[in-house]
Amino acid sequence: MIGVGVIGFGWLGQAHSRSLLRIPTLFPERADTRLVVCADPLPERREDAVRSFGFERATDDWRAVIDAPDVDAVWVAAPNMLHVELVEAAAAAGKPVFCEKPVGGTPEQTARAEAAARDVISGVGYNYRWAPLVQYARRLIADGVLGEITNYRGRFFSMYGSDPLGVLSWRFLVDEGGYGVTSDLMSHSVDLAHFLLGPITRVVGTTATFIPERPLPVAAGTHYGRGAPDDPKGAVTNEDYAGMLCEFASGVRGTFEASRSIVGPESQMAFEVYGTKGALGWNLETLNELQVYLVEDELHTGYRTVFGGDRFPYHGHFVPGSANGIGFEDLVVIEDYEFCRAVAEERPFVPGFGEALQWVRVQEALLRSAESGRWEDVR
Repeated sequence: MIGVGVIGFGWLGQAHSRSLLRIPTLFPERADTRLVVCADPLPERREDAVRSFGFERATDDWRAVIDAPDVDAVWVAAPNMLHVELVEAAAAAGKPVFCEKPVGGTPEQTARAEAAARDVISGVGYNYRWAPLVQYARRLIADGVLGEITNYRGRFFSMYGSDPLGVLSWRFLVDEGGYGVTSDLMSHSVDLAHFLLGPITRVVGTTATFIPERPLPVAAGTHYGRGAPDDPKGAVTNEDYAGMLCEFASGVRGTFEASRSIVGPESQMAFEVYGTKGALGWNLETLNELQVYLVEDELHTGYRTVFGGDRFPYHGHFVPGSANGIGFEDLVVIEDYEFCRAVAEERPFVPGFGEALQWVRVQEALLRSAESGRWEDVR
């Protein structure tokens, strides 16, 4: 039985807690958990953690989570700029730690966290790796079904920051959230490319902030909150948009874009892979569909839609048959299930902080390129 402590009880802290509660109902072979203690500064969240989620206790002091003798593993879902201190403390206590991406708000912080946690099991919330059809896409690529891969296109377009009246939450402030879409969105996009195709060696890129100020939030406003036209405003201090061209170590050429202020795509975390014998594409907005094109000696050509179903990894634990869809939080269940298994078996978990470090090395090169206007090597 793994005693769980959760630090930060916003959306993702709650999502992980729900996932840990659901695991016994979905996976017969599992490492059982108990929700021991939750830390959050807001009293109503602490009350909800105990009343609705079944935590044994709640506290406003995160140290009480890490120091608790009945906590065996720690989940960090606090704002980005708090990650490093929490991770370092959990690692110093010898406890496995799962941290939401990007593990810090800057590349330097991620590097600190990775160095601190080398002697404990670490996990990072790159949950899109666990989508059953993403797992299948990786298999098609590895098996050579698409031939030699030549091109990759990754993007994460989200509208959560497209409203100029969206409040100035911590996500829009470099001192609280670190970098903007490079940390929040592009980290996912590039991590999937690493998962599918391997490392990136050099990049050229650009960043921009399209909405320079936003209404100040009332109390603990989130990036989904909305102010009024006459509300006092504050400056946005990190980027709304990032784009880059890149080269992979394998020779594949790639393009990436991420935006939180774009209008149209609601949550378009998507990729396309192009090879000499075929191509494929996946989009979070239709996460139960994979588009596959294969070069064949037939008169009819074009992409075919592969529907998710119980013939793909994990899917059948949630619903049987084909085209019966799973959702976002089901991916969180899968990653928490796999992390708990790694903790119980005392073995490394992937993606861990090493994979987070892979991304921030690319991020660092992108940010250098945005300043220099030149191609920059991934160090």
